[in-house]
Amino acid sequence: MVASLPMISLFVVVSLGLLIMRIGTVALTFTGLSRELARFQARSAFLGVGFTTAESERILEHPVRRRIAMVLMLLGNAGFIAAISSLLPVFITAGEGSLSFLAKLFWLGSGLLLLWAISISKWVDRRLSRTIEWALKRWTRLEVWDYPDLLQLGSGYSVCEMTVEAGDWVEDKTLAQVRLGDEGVQVLGIRREAGDYIGAPIGSTYLRGGDLLVVYGKTDQVAELGRRRAGTSGDQEHEERVADLRRTIMLQESDEIRELRKRFASEDADSKNPAP
Repeated sequence: MVASLPMISLFVVVSLGLLIMRIGTVALTFTGLSRELARFQARSAFLGVGFTTAESERILEHPVRRRIAMVLMLLGNAGFIAAISSLLPVFITAGEGSLSFLAKLFWLGSGLLLLWAISISKWVDRRLSRTIEWALKRWTRLEVWDYPDLLQLGSGYSVCEMTVEAGDWVEDKTLAQVRLGDEGVQVLGIRREAGDYIGAPIGSTYLRGGDLLVVYGKTDQVAELGRRRAGTSGDQEHEERVADLRRTIMLQESDEIRELRKRFASEDADSKNPAP
């Protein structure tokens, strides 16, 4: 069939494009992005669409992510030209033995549908991602950090952004005054309304209305903190959360002490009654 070779070339180009986007996704997750955000930004950069969102600032401000996005953009432009070059001969080729227009359209649609089904397959995604991850670790110098695992995200903990609004309990106070660490919430960074960013803020750092706080802690505690209002009720809620955390720590320590006592008792019994 005369049209088979151009059609196969098109399928190869599309397959390579899907593979490149998958590689870009895995590479971006290595830099600390969530998988969903990494997937969106990799596709946006490769396809050259939708890359003007506020989230793209996380790409442009990070040197490694910026290089990954640049490579994806270059490969995406080359892939688009190659796809068009492969597509045109499919429909303009005529002559003896060539497929009809409808037959070409059918085989083209079937092939693209099959590639789409493979691209969204979770089974393929897991195995392909593992292979890409191994290859990137083996042959690149990307700094690989599994942030979700390090921070126990998905185990009740989360990293969230919280905007300080008028009337919030934390407004117009320093970090030392709010003592968020006493209730199990840590402020990792603060982005001022004017755009300045404060990383790893200290106790004397002042919290203002309009500040965007990057906080880490139990998901339900962070959500409760975002709803907490200024005044006596807010102070009382804070003290209750502090007391809850202390009780939890005491219970954990008691369990650990009991486990140690059991272990020492078992070892002592074994030493007094050695096996024959």
